[in-house]
Amino acid sequence: MSFTSRERRELGLVAGCTAITYAGDFLATTALVLTLQQHGAAGYAVAALLIAGIAPTVLLAPLAGRLADRYPSRTLLVVVGAGQAALCVPLAYARQPALVIALLALVASGVAITGPTLGAIVPRIVDPERIPNAQAAVQTVRGLGVLAGPALAGLLVGRYGQAVPLLVDAASFLALPAAGLLLRTRHGGEPLRVDARTGRVRGGVSLVAADGVLTVSLVLIAAGIAAVTCVDVGEVFLVRATLHGSATIFGMLGALWPAAGIAGAWLLGRRTPGDRGVVRLLVAIMATFGVIMLGCAVAPSVAWLVPVYLVGGLANGGLNLAVGVLLGRRVRPTERGRVGATFSGVINAGTLVGYVAGGVLLSVLETRTMFAGSGVVALAVTGALAVPVLRVARRAAPAVPLDDAEPATAPAR
Repeated sequence: MSFTSRERRELGLVAGCTAITYAGDFLATTALVLTLQQHGAAGYAVAALLIAGIAPTVLLAPLAGRLADRYPSRTLLVVVGAGQAALCVPLAYARQPALVIALLALVASGVAITGPTLGAIVPRIVDPERIPNAQAAVQTVRGLGVLAGPALAGLLVGRYGQAVPLLVDAASFLALPAAGLLLRTRHGGEPLRVDARTGRVRGGVSLVAADGVLTVSLVLIAAGIAAVTCVDVGEVFLVRATLHGSATIFGMLGALWPAAGIAGAWLLGRRTPGDRGVVRLLVAIMATFGVIMLGCAVAPSVAWLVPVYLVGGLANGGLNLAVGVLLGRRVRPTERGRVGATFSGVINAGTLVGYVAGGVLLSVLETRTMFAGSGVVALAVTGALAVPVLRVARRAAPAVPLDDAEPATAPAR
């Protein structure tokens, strides 16, 4: 399904902006993780760094969602993006772990706001029936940025150390003000819908809870993510210490996952199932993640990780697109900032639990054992939730009308 010239321009701006900023984010995080590992940091230090990069998206989710829906997207992208770029400059030269973590947390606070803002703009660019194609197009370009970040980090850290990658990250955030100024499609700045029963504006949690498909999808994803992300803390130790891979190889493997994610998003975008079919797909994806962790646990060499990461990346791309499609189909335009921030916050809360668990487990378990345990838990959690999740999705009501002027979305099938 083709886009009009206006849609291509607007989608190109959003996709380009997200690709550049994601490349900078992954570049910075990978560079900081490699720097810590090279200086002999323990697993809990890596966990603390990863937590600092994600905790603000959890803690600020209610506020960020209201900001995204309440204030014009141009204002938010320009102001927040400029602030993130400024914060990355001192981060490039910070060497004390506490200062690095504090600055990274401030940068991530901006991501908590700009993420839902950009996410809410995409469904406004195209007609409802083209939302899956639009999401796939944006994620494909964004995946190129995610692909470039870790690989570039491995090369830059090995040659220049910490400062240069972080300065590149600072420059990448300038894409946000540029997109804010150039985009003609806007989000926010409109009066928020007031609940007729309470007389108050509904928060993201309330909006998600009112939709059965969104609720079960979020519970499933958050629980599965919590089970598998503990291994993110141990990944650098698996590749570098257990399998004796170089920093460059670590960066290239980090790029392989999002590269496969591009293909996963593209494949699902070509033929996206109905909402209930998307929920069934999510169950399969979470089970796949468990199998991937078991594959990592038994890897005899770095080469073994290549097919494992390819399958994992395909599943990850499908997961990201499935979430975007559900939010685009089942959420009113003026509520997408709050619902998107809630999804991001709850999923990242699961990630946060995984990071904390990873930091603790890595201090008492071997790396391979932690990966194996993660895989077993992920499969057990998915198996336990599969039947109730599918039952709720099967009985869920059709999506609400997207706004007062639009007809209801077709019933899920």
